[in-house]
Amino acid sequence: MKILVVDDEVIVLDSCKRVLEADGYSVALANSADKALEAMGREAFSLILLDIKMPGRDGMSLVKEVKEKWREIPVVVMSGYATRETMAQVSMIEAATFIAKPFTPDELGGAIRKVLQQEESHG
Repeated sequence: MKILVVDDEVIVLDSCKRVLEADGYSVALANSADKALEAMGREAFSLILLDIKMPGRDGMSLVKEVKEKWREIPVVVMSGYATRETMAQVSMIEAATFIAKPFTPDELGGAIRKVLQQEESHG
């Protein structure tokens, strides 16, 4: 299982990579929406974990593009802005789930496992 983590903050990328690799996943990192799309063009991912709020192209536009080109890949959205407006946007873009920052390693691992299990049972 390979997971692509997309966030503009190095500390978030590093901590997600540590947690997910400890759970046995292979992890690739991208610090922008454009870098994420480049990575997706090169290799296949089982899941994408991305931040909504990023400079330049934000996570919302990235999710829309991912859903157009790679409909089968589940997207887990993370954000430090868990407002009603953000939640409404997340539900409209068909994200598999939402995780509020800051999160614990257990919360992250649990959210990822749950989404991947749902995918396996539907696939």
